[in-house]
Amino acid sequence: MTYQGFRGTGVRLTEEQLPHLQAHRTELLGDSLPAIHAFDKAHAVMLTERGLLEPAAGRAILTALRGMEAEADGVAAARIEAGGGMHSGEQYLIRAIGADLGGRLHLGRSSGDLIEVARRMTIRWHLHAMLPALADLRAVLLGLADTYREAVMPGYTHGQHAQPTTFAHWATMFERAFARDTERLLSLHGRLNLSPAGAAILTGSDLPLDRHRVADLLGFDAPLPHTMDAILSHDLEMEVAAVLATAGATLARLADDLYLWSTSEFGYVELPDRFCGTSSIMPQKKNPDALEDVKSVATQALAALIGVITAERGPTGFPIMERRYSQQAIWSMCAAITAKVGDTTQILTDLRLDEPRMAARAGAHWAQVTDVASALVRYTGLDWRHAHQVVGVFVRLGVERGLAAPAATLALLDEAAGQLLNRPSGLTAEQFADAMDARAFVARRTLYGGPAPDAVRRENAEFADRLAADRTRIDGLRRQVSGAEVALETAIDTILATGGTQHRGD
Repeated sequence: MTYQGFRGTGVRLTEEQLPHLQAHRTELLGDSLPAIHAFDKAHAVMLTERGLLEPAAGRAILTALRGMEAEADGVAAARIEAGGGMHSGEQYLIRAIGADLGGRLHLGRSSGDLIEVARRMTIRWHLHAMLPALADLRAVLLGLADTYREAVMPGYTHGQHAQPTTFAHWATMFERAFARDTERLLSLHGRLNLSPAGAAILTGSDLPLDRHRVADLLGFDAPLPHTMDAILSHDLEMEVAAVLATAGATLARLADDLYLWSTSEFGYVELPDRFCGTSSIMPQKKNPDALEDVKSVATQALAALIGVITAERGPTGFPIMERRYSQQAIWSMCAAITAKVGDTTQILTDLRLDEPRMAARAGAHWAQVTDVASALVRYTGLDWRHAHQVVGVFVRLGVERGLAAPAATLALLDEAAGQLLNRPSGLTAEQFADAMDARAFVARRTLYGGPAPDAVRRENAEFADRLAADRTRIDGLRRQVSGAEVALETAIDTILATGGTQHRGD
């Protein structure tokens, strides 16, 4: 009779489990199947090297696992066909080489460390895709900042014109936000890249397992130092979901800005047609579908965060079955955010700006008058609070009389000063004109982090250096994993050629 796995009837249980309760189905493991396969191989290597498997048994197991890789439809299909969920390797081996050999693979392991290793490796794989995508997006934002240092535009607070800035300053703001997302992911990676292998279900094993060897072969930095914590603490999943939700919110905010600016009322930007849709009834419509799609990731990520945290409620060791849903949510959100980061990179690369319109709007609604108050302080010796109040009256009078900011005059400012100070403002026509110039407003802000073209150029060099350093770190993390993959295959080759038994020390 075909082996059906350790959960089959006639062992501990006498009835077949109801189909809808069969959570340990291989097809549900999705992204983690390659990680499970790698762990099966690394565990078999370690058992053989430690003498816990006879050389012949180790060779038979490793040969069969490699045989699975050679099957026409690949490892995932072979494991799904074998069944057994995370134990599909054992189930495949027992059917292929018999229980006397295949049944030895699980020595010293549990479903606990098997799935926890796979979960961490799978999240790591997703991070190794997301981090380079974020670096590419940051590079595009820095490139936009170099291109549009002189592109003056309004800045907004409370949805109202606040102060003039530049598109470059806006772009570098988001580069900084995504740099922090990168930092969070890299920090998370350090806590993620520790191996639960050998922790079994909470106490490890009485066998002399080499946890460090398995960790090395799977590209982890080290084993987790506490076996119970390795399996039954799941704050890491909550942290992953929180970092993803934060990155999703940043993406959505950027998309919201472009979405608003693409409206006819703003008209600052236009998306290439391939990112847009149209209407079945309104032929004039050009809908920014790609931006709506990017925005949606924040909602999904927040839902995933709530789901992951909720799944971890309860006493230690109780939440297990719920975790299969939160696991899928994490993997799904990792893939979604990586994809949306890529879409955003393409949108920004080919975005079209209406620079004249943006520049005209920058000073059209009184956003520059902070510098009128500063001019009063600088040139007339007035204290800031009185200067602020004079300019407030100046703006109110202009609005009441239907004047746009470019039409405002020094006489109007003097009238406002007369109402509050019983004297003219004291500014010359040249000083007033300079204070009311939106482009000059930006150019004066040469302080560290400011929007002046020279400041943006200066800070961009610093940001580019940080981006280069982040790329180096990311490349190093990926090389560590690829190096471990080579080391694992080399260890298997050695065992297949020589038996490979090595007592590595307890």
